[in-house]
Amino acid sequence: MTASEAPAPGTGAATMIRMRGVKKIYRTRGEEFLAVQDVTMDIEEGELVTLVGPSGCGKSTVLKILAGLQPHDEGEVTIGSPGAPFNQGRDIGMVFQQPLLLKWRKILDNTLLPAEILGLPMRAAREHARDLLNMVGLSGFEDKYPYELSGGMQQRAAIARAFVHDPRIVLMDEPFGALDALTRERMNLELRRIWAESRKTILFVTHGIQEAVFLGTRVAVLTSGPARMADTFTVDLPYPRELDIQNEARFGAYTHRIYQLLGL
Repeated sequence: MTASEAPAPGTGAATMIRMRGVKKIYRTRGEEFLAVQDVTMDIEEGELVTLVGPSGCGKSTVLKILAGLQPHDEGEVTIGSPGAPFNQGRDIGMVFQQPLLLKWRKILDNTLLPAEILGLPMRAAREHARDLLNMVGLSGFEDKYPYELSGGMQQRAAIARAFVHDPRIVLMDEPFGALDALTRERMNLELRRIWAESRKTILFVTHGIQEAVFLGTRVAVLTSGPARMADTFTVDLPYPRELDIQNEARFGAYTHRIYQLLGL
């Protein structure tokens, strides 16, 4: 069985992310804005879970809380499997909506940035970065500058950068939202392949309903802001997944379920 044909993690895997009743309030100039009302979910080690909901509903806030970039006001957040100490700076990789590559650094040097910040041995990190760039289809582009790459290629470099320090969790905040439709579909295929090879725990935020179903081993649905967890469910579709699976009745049933949850 090849990596791309391997089944999704099943029940019984260690819980990597645990959220219970999480609430987040933004306070500005004496006013309060409730961004996240009640988010509860578990993510098992090795899953690729998609978090879908309307624009502005609080999806990115949930990611920032998990990344340690924002505190939460109420509820419980536990990250890491039992018996394995977790360091948010070392064990989390982030991919943002834009690639955010440093324009004065070549692609290989951009990929190496987290390793440099964390003080990892650079010889091994450089070799690992080259392997990752090959994995995301950028072998031969190591010495190019960001402006010499297309938007999709830049986002591939950003994905490689998120993996270079070998994190246990990768958080992805609508990373393909700025891409054209065709490039976005290609990147969905690439991400499925990368996940199958790496088996990292990935939480992928999107407002694309079809994208959520196509990518996820499970889908978590948030309501309009303030965010509440409407439902989570397993996506029981075969591996590997190709784009034409979107024409199948089962795929349509999952997307219909999300539309109903969102009141669309």
